Amino acid sequence: MKKNEIVEVEITDLSYEAMGVGHVDGETVFVNNALPGEIVKAKILKTKKAFAFAKIEEIIKESPDRVKVPLRQYLQTGLASLAHLKYDKQLEFKQQQVAELLKKVHLDQIKVNATLPSPLQDSYRNKAQVPVREVNGKLEIGFFRRHSHDLVPLEDFFTNDKEIDRVLLAVRDILRENHVPAYDEVKHQGEVRYLEVRRGIATGEIMVILVCLHKEFPGLAKVVDEIKEIAGVKSIFLNHNPRKTNVILGTSDYLLWGKRYIDDKIGDLTFEISPQSFFQINSSQTPRLYDLAIKQAGLKDSDLIVDAYSGIGTIGLSAAKYVKEVRGVEVVKAAVKDAKNNARINQIHNAKYYAGKAEDLMPKWAEKGLKTDVIFVDPPRKGLSPDFIEAAVKTGPEKIVYISCNPATLVRDMQLFMEKGYTTDEVSPVDMFPQTPHVECVTVLERTQND
Repeated sequence: MKKNEIVEVEITDLSYEAMGVGHVDGETVFVNNALPGEIVKAKILKTKKAFAFAKIEEIIKESPDRVKVPLRQYLQTGLASLAHLKYDKQLEFKQQQVAELLKKVHLDQIKVNATLPSPLQDSYRNKAQVPVREVNGKLEIGFFRRHSHDLVPLEDFFTNDKEIDRVLLAVRDILRENHVPAYDEVKHQGEVRYLEVRRGIATGEIMVILVCLHKEFPGLAKVVDEIKEIAGVKSIFLNHNPRKTNVILGTSDYLLWGKRYIDDKIGDLTFEISPQSFFQINSSQTPRLYDLAIKQAGLKDSDLIVDAYSGIGTIGLSAAKYVKEVRGVEVVKAAVKDAKNNARINQIHNAKYYAGKAEDLMPKWAEKGLKTDVIFVDPPRKGLSPDFIEAAVKTGPEKIVYISCNPATLVRDMQLFMEKGYTTDEVSPVDMFPQTPHVECVTVLERTQND
């Protein structure tokens, strides 16, 4: 296959990135936005040694599972790269994704439950981080085209809470009217790099964060005065990110106006959320995720649980009423402070939070005779380190409750726990990100022998 060549291909599968998979003369072709069962004419965009990437030129035979997407930009950007697939089939795809990963490492005896559907299939996100760039001489917000840094301007982000979209557009217009220059990543100049908007779905409180190259810029005070008049806005921050990097947020946040936190709820618990707080994106599904994890853990009122990667305390505080004690561990000191504060707000007295690495603190607690019954882990996409797994096992918990946002690293880590005497018989996918290929999973690993 050669670049720009038009090929006819039958789509037989979906890749983990939700691209259609087909074959031409023994070579694999990944076709954007194509679905299994379809026959398409596709234009080759890029070739590698044994595979190629392509885009649809014409659908010859259409899948009955295809959905008409209101804006093609959703598919172009990867903002909602599964939006063209019926929702029940999205759930099946996510279940199959996990099953295939287990099968590859000969763990197909582990049952993969049906994916827990999200109550909301669009407009579910309580946080948006959108790039700000100049397009055709005009400041725009939008999303990057897949596998590029070309901004596709958008006014409707589909998966965002509608109030967040309203605020994004209002702030965009304020920046335009005040002639604030958008960031130019090639020249590393300009001012506003990203807009972040967070909304407490239960409270309606909105936080606006201007992610900027500099700590201040001409006209900033006027911009702030205008943003604070937007209905619902309770807090305005400037996040300073001076580095030439793809990382969205810098390390320093400056309160420009209003509250230092906004409030939201998970179940009957209230949480204060600051600019850098980790808080699950899908507010309607989060209580269902945590309830599933807590139920599968089979907690007892005599249990001491460790909430590793505890963040602002969402999981540990949700589990606190079922157990004797919660010990949360988190490397980010500001998050530890927030977790302690959230325990106080909710009048939870059996949860304590510690700054540091769980792999350092847990063995010290074990040496002092403290027995850990259950460890909850909700790590970032890279999963757990071998050092953490070693330390966790040494503390001798009966159960490891693993909440994962990346099934590939979950399966890798499950194997390491199994080598050390833990086992599981089921994995439960949870759809936290409808219209995208991403899937959250819950599994409980139980100790079967002493290492």
